Amino acid sequence: MNSIELFSGGGGLALGLVKSGFHHKAIVELNKNACKTIRLNSAFDFGKCLYEGSVVNFDYKVITADIDLISGGPPCQPFSLGGKAKGNEDSRDMFPQAIRAIREKRPKAFIFENVKGLMRKSFSDYFEYITLQLQYPSLSKDIDEPWQLHKSRLEHYHAQSDHTQLEYKVTCKLVNAADYGIPQKRERIFFIGFRSDIDQDWVFPTPTHSEESLIWDKWVSREYWKRHDLPMQIVQEKMSKKVDKIRQKYRLSKPQSLPWLTVRDALSGLPDCEHEDANNYNQHVFKGGAKIYPGHTGSYIDEPSKALKAGAHGVPGGENMIRFEDGSVRYYTVRESARIQAFPDDFRFEGSWGEVMRQLGNAVPAKLAEQIGLSIFTELNK
Repeated sequence: MNSIELFSGGGGLALGLVKSGFHHKAIVELNKNACKTIRLNSAFDFGKCLYEGSVVNFDYKVITADIDLISGGPPCQPFSLGGKAKGNEDSRDMFPQAIRAIREKRPKAFIFENVKGLMRKSFSDYFEYITLQLQYPSLSKDIDEPWQLHKSRLEHYHAQSDHTQLEYKVTCKLVNAADYGIPQKRERIFFIGFRSDIDQDWVFPTPTHSEESLIWDKWVSREYWKRHDLPMQIVQEKMSKKVDKIRQKYRLSKPQSLPWLTVRDALSGLPDCEHEDANNYNQHVFKGGAKIYPGHTGSYIDEPSKALKAGAHGVPGGENMIRFEDGSVRYYTVRESARIQAFPDDFRFEGSWGEVMRQLGNAVPAKLAEQIGLSIFTELNK
């Protein structure tokens, strides 16, 4: 099936969709280093279809094939909790370009991902506006029309019973990547749409992992420590109430879901980055200078990582450090961060450490993208 990927960054969503069966006819990305990363991974056949430039200037007429899927992660800074939160007033708001792509190529389905901050109360009107535009992409905004007036027109059309324009059935879902086997507590919203003439009954993939199961694995069965050949740990006081509740809930039978994956799980098999064996691993290089300060305490090694972030003013230290049992910290290597974002070990990144961390912080976890992509691919293939 044919697809177009917008705002691809380092290629997490693009890679996951390739692995789920989609064939990219175009990948559009502005950042030079991210484009180098895409070209560097020729095994995934990304570079041949790459357009290096702004999506604003991309001409969809050059894609003559029918398109089954359009995907991408419009820049999240306008809505990020860590950004300036200007929303629709931010020039980096690229949702209008995502909607233009749908309007011009009329794909059977689309996937767009963004930060949880988009769901804040202060953005509620604009969130509804984005959803309505995705639902009715043909009802485009006039050049000088205020977005609030355009939203009113869309609401009026939505209330009518006789719809004649291009239309999509849209699902909005807040997802924690940890619930899908990604070793990271990463909450993101996904907009999934199917063209209304596609007869489908698609639902978002069911979560496969849970925190309850990780707690059981650690503090009830103690299998977690055995698996990692570690001494049995004592239940901390702040965790004891949770453990008691889970014991009472499940009694002798453990939770059906798999346990959340931890940083230790993700990095299993990688040597210490300061050991000479680390040279045998792709981009597994120690970086010094990590330290704890208020709000930046690192990710505990026996919990899923904090969400990796790109950072508007450089890499945020708190989310990009491991915190070991003794309280010491160090920065993730590129390879470790890639594992946290569920990229395969042979995937290479181009740029300085900070630039690569920015690509990884912006990425959709590759295996999460694959799971979502496969569910859509299967639905379209019915």
